Amino acid sequence: MGSFFAMSSRWRSGSSGAAALLYPLLGVCLWAAVVGYKPVIIVHGLFDSSGDFKNLLRFINESHPGTNVSVIDLFDRSASLQPMWKQVEGFKAAIYPIMQNSAEGVHFICYSQGGLVCRGILSTLPDHKVHSFISLSSPQAGQYGDTDYLRYLFPQFVKSNLYHVCYTSIGQRISICNYWNDPHHRDIYVNSSDYLALLNGERPDQNSTEWKRNFLKIDKLVLVGGPDDGVITPWQSSQFGFYDDNETVVEMQQQQLYLSDVFGLKTLAARGDLVLCSVPGVEHVFWHSNQTVFHTCMEKWLVYRCFSKKRENKGNI
Repeated sequence: MGSFFAMSSRWRSGSSGAAALLYPLLGVCLWAAVVGYKPVIIVHGLFDSSGDFKNLLRFINESHPGTNVSVIDLFDRSASLQPMWKQVEGFKAAIYPIMQNSAEGVHFICYSQGGLVCRGILSTLPDHKVHSFISLSSPQAGQYGDTDYLRYLFPQFVKSNLYHVCYTSIGQRISICNYWNDPHHRDIYVNSSDYLALLNGERPDQNSTEWKRNFLKIDKLVLVGGPDDGVITPWQSSQFGFYDDNETVVEMQQQQLYLSDVFGLKTLAARGDLVLCSVPGVEHVFWHSNQTVFHTCMEKWLVYRCFSKKRENKGNI
């Protein structure tokens, strides 16, 4: 604290105008440090419920005591199969009052399918107050794999022929079909996907400019994933990489959705606000209960940050 007062003295002797501007900002930062951390909102994934996040709650409260953490209890278990836009609207209605009660904003931790729900919220909510958006092993570029989830949901199908179901009006009523991305049937995917193709700007939409503006109001996008996930396929989808038509993974920086900056990934990278965190040895169901993942990929982004770059870039597209 002594160094703070010494610095304040130098400012007073150097530039009273600058000091007059900076004192209130420093006061806000010091006040925030005393009062506590921004609230954290957690959105679960496919077949999960709020009760699955006890370890993550404990990690947050041990690291940042007093943090207000809300695990949204909606669309639990089988209800998580409902269409993605329906889930976006439901979660949005539950989350909005929490945002309104937090003048300094909130953080998002969104797991698996929940990461895509949160993208829908951030894209369609113009006055959101989300600072860090932590996408925890979420199929952001889509899903294409013969996983246990697929065999459970569609026992008569494998990845190569699931498009016959998913890319129909009936299939699009099932959440996983809303982000099923068959690299061998791109045209059908682009024309049929009612959710992911729109969010990723792969199909033109009249709302795309507004959605990009809204999404870029976040301070940080933290993309967490790893090679031993076993569910998200390819695992690089958690960081916007995906298969080409030979099922060779093309990393995010070479994806058209990045190069064209259709919803803001390239802008976030240019701002220094796009973070990739890869952790080996973690299976999909353990991302939110792994302490190493929390300390490596999440902890430092769940803080109060002053002089945010978002204030300079807010609304830029």
